[in-house]
Amino acid sequence: MGTRDLILDAAAQVMAEHGLANVTTRQIARAAGFTEATLYKHFTGKAELMQAVLRERSPGFVQLARALRGAGGLADDLTAAARAAIDFYRAGFPMFASVFADPATLAAHREGLRRQGGGPHKANEALAGYLRAEQEAGRVRADADVRAAAGLLLGACFQHAFLGHMAEPGHRDGAEAAASFVRTLLDTLVPASRP
Repeated sequence: MGTRDLILDAAAQVMAEHGLANVTTRQIARAAGFTEATLYKHFTGKAELMQAVLRERSPGFVQLARALRGAGGLADDLTAAARAAIDFYRAGFPMFASVFADPATLAAHREGLRRQGGGPHKANEALAGYLRAEQEAGRVRADADVRAAAGLLLGACFQHAFLGHMAEPGHRDGAEAAASFVRTLLDTLVPASRP
């Protein structure tokens, strides 16, 4: 495993345990077994490091992209996307929350996303694009608002992940919630069957 990968692994662990605002690049470098100078050879700072952790070490990120390629049928693809979004949001909450705790960290994070052409809106755009393709194929109603549908599904996933961190008794697991969200959404998206 290369130096960059070891730093990312250490960063993922340290940030998940302490949140982004509560760790330093020195702590991350030390956890990886390197100097801070070595960390800076691969990353410009904590904001870039967090973005790399979210992209490369979050369980749901790759699965979400895979689900939106459209290989399993509308219901299966959306359920896989919802499950991946729940996993991604659940894993990322300790980092997300700490970004908002410090205005300088938030500004650096926003700037890093802008430079990379990324941001949380990209998931919504990707899901809306998938739904638009399904709409063009006739599997989603022609009058359906695919942008709103994407926002509703991902918003429900985000809230579910948040509530999971609050440890509500009886809180549904991610797979059950994802399937339920998709069933509800499909009621408004799928064209009525013809007699």
